Amino acid sequence: MVRLKAFQGVVQQNADIADSVVVYIEEAHPSDGWMSTDAPYQIPKHRCLEDRLNAAQLMHLEVPGCLVVVDSMENSSNAAYGAYFDRLYILQEGKIVYQGGRGPEGYRISELREWLDQYRRRLEKSNNLVIHV
Repeated sequence: MVRLKAFQGVVQQNADIADSVVVYIEEAHPSDGWMSTDAPYQIPKHRCLEDRLNAAQLMHLEVPGCLVVVDSMENSSNAAYGAYFDRLYILQEGKIVYQGGRGPEGYRISELREWLDQYRRRLEKSNNLVIHV
């Protein structure tokens, strides 16, 4: 929950320079499996896409203003990006320009924020170009 609040802050602060998407994958701590003692929700293991879509609605409530999409039941996005279960990425023109570590240990919102801050500074410099005629 703390991670989502921090992510939401980064999303809001950078909405003018970056689009944000959350890809909801399989449930990390299903209530009928290895459940975390501090889990804010009781979500059972997804048995079909409808289960996953319903669970993603909760994610959407946690990160308002951010597009939430759902991985397939084959977990193709999870496999392609190696999220298992948290991971931060920045893509530009279809290429990965920032890949955070695998969560939960490698999930560092501070690294994401720093990358976006540097990007903002580069944008501001390019907008301040002076041409003498």
